Amino acid sequence: MSLLRLVAVAMVTLAAIPTSLIAQDSTAAAQLHQLFEEDWQWRLNHFPTLGTSIGDPRGNDKWTDLSQAAIDQRKKHPHELLEKLQAIDASQLTGQDLLSYELFDYNVRRQIEGQKYPTELLAIDQLGGPQFDLAFTAEQMPFKTVKDYENYIARLNSYPEFLQRNTDLLRKGIETRWVQPPGPLRSIPKQISGQVLADATDSPLYKPFQDFPDSISQEEQDRLAKLGKSAIADRVFPAMLKLKSFIEDEYLPNGAEIIGAAALPDGRDYYAYKCRYSTTTDLTPQEIHEIGMSEVKRIRGEMEKVIRESGFEGSFDEFIHFLKTDPQFYYTEADDLLIGYRDIAKRVDAELPKLFVELPRLPYGVRAFPDYEAPNQTSARYYPGSSEAARAGFFMANTYALDSRPKYEMEALTLHEACPGHHLQIARAQELTDLPRFRREGHYTAYVEGWALYAESLGEEMGFYQTPYDKFGQLTFEMWRACRLVVDTGMHNMGWSRAQAIKFFKENSGKSDLEVAVEIDRYIVWPGQALAYKIGELKIKELRAKAEQQLGDDFDLRQFHNTVLDNGAIPLPVLERLIDRWIAEQKTAKAS
Repeated sequence: MSLLRLVAVAMVTLAAIPTSLIAQDSTAAAQLHQLFEEDWQWRLNHFPTLGTSIGDPRGNDKWTDLSQAAIDQRKKHPHELLEKLQAIDASQLTGQDLLSYELFDYNVRRQIEGQKYPTELLAIDQLGGPQFDLAFTAEQMPFKTVKDYENYIARLNSYPEFLQRNTDLLRKGIETRWVQPPGPLRSIPKQISGQVLADATDSPLYKPFQDFPDSISQEEQDRLAKLGKSAIADRVFPAMLKLKSFIEDEYLPNGAEIIGAAALPDGRDYYAYKCRYSTTTDLTPQEIHEIGMSEVKRIRGEMEKVIRESGFEGSFDEFIHFLKTDPQFYYTEADDLLIGYRDIAKRVDAELPKLFVELPRLPYGVRAFPDYEAPNQTSARYYPGSSEAARAGFFMANTYALDSRPKYEMEALTLHEACPGHHLQIARAQELTDLPRFRREGHYTAYVEGWALYAESLGEEMGFYQTPYDKFGQLTFEMWRACRLVVDTGMHNMGWSRAQAIKFFKENSGKSDLEVAVEIDRYIVWPGQALAYKIGELKIKELRAKAEQQLGDDFDLRQFHNTVLDNGAIPLPVLERLIDRWIAEQKTAKAS
């Protein structure tokens, strides 16, 4: 049975058969769920930090094995999964089981296709990598028992080996020319040195040893603190400085001279794959480029309209200059910026019941990026939480260079990163406990980021964007994502230079010079990822417009939103078929 046929059958039966009532005694269903569980346990065993992030403690003393032998062995896994999946009789499956079969098949085939490209050799960039992994993982670890602390100390002590494995991959990348361009990565040495302090007890890594629970005796506290300090000072810091020297002396001098992915071995095929991977569509780089140019033109017209409505009597460039230079649009204290975001978030939360039938229970908070990370981070980012790990989600705000963080962009950013964007969607997916774990934790960038960008557009329905400046801020963010389609494909497929990409971005987006530079460098090291936002948003808006047109007065926005969300993250073609099925069901219900 073809994948299209499978999902068509699934759509017919999905709503009529609750997951809890699906025949679990079916041989095919039982085999399928056994395979899902087998794969999930395999993932937890091979990727310890995944377990840490979701509250499974089994690997809290380990790092992922990045030896070449381990990587080669792991690459066999999707082939084994596909063979087992194909042995299951999909014709026996219905409802959510059939949809899960298709999604699992899609994921496995996508992994296998990606194995042609040794992306594990691109093991570091300025936005993520081993220089951040220890600090980020420490934030997610529990510190309640002696065992928790011993796990953490074990991770501190084994971090040098983890860094060395990363270095080995990067060296192999140099040999095979799978390397990152040096320009965007020049901040990495500073990111590393910013974490290496003269006194280990001043490091954020030492913080757990300064805040023991009362249940741990003073004698044990003293022992653990001594071991922790020694591990940080004698193991972690020297290993980080060794990585810093490697980046400065070997990696950066051997970086790719050309910034585009097309310069990599089989680079054009690789970039076309990244486009398909990120967008979950078959759109070509050229088609995406043209969609971007069309969207830039449309949004620019809306921005010009807002400028006229504001009463400003000047050109587009003069309005942008006004926004960038007038003190009324900027905070001067980092704490005030964070308070501003928290105020917006509180007002957003009060509006959510108007737009959704069901909301997630997991809370979220707002906090700042660490100082060593902030200069090369985007304006904001979302870090998922976990009920099982007793950890809230966090909307991370950038308080570096406050004169590049305008107030009129804050509403759109909050809607995107927190609610009704990333936090609402990801937390909701995690709480769909009737679904297999791989679906609850699933991530398709076009869906996840497309939803978050769509969430920005809900601001007007929620009572936001009341001033022309806030509305212009929302359009600035939409333009930002449209420009991505143009500059990402331009750099990676059409030979654009970094300067050419920056020029196009600055002429159309209204973003600050710092933000534009950070964004362009992000697209350089993450080919294709930035394409997903606009492509996903356009599809969700298209589906909403179709539903509104076909259902008329019977269109229920709250039900539409939960239909989009209540299957977890899914590829865009699957989402379209789900919504088409929902529309048909609404028509049938009306007729009856």
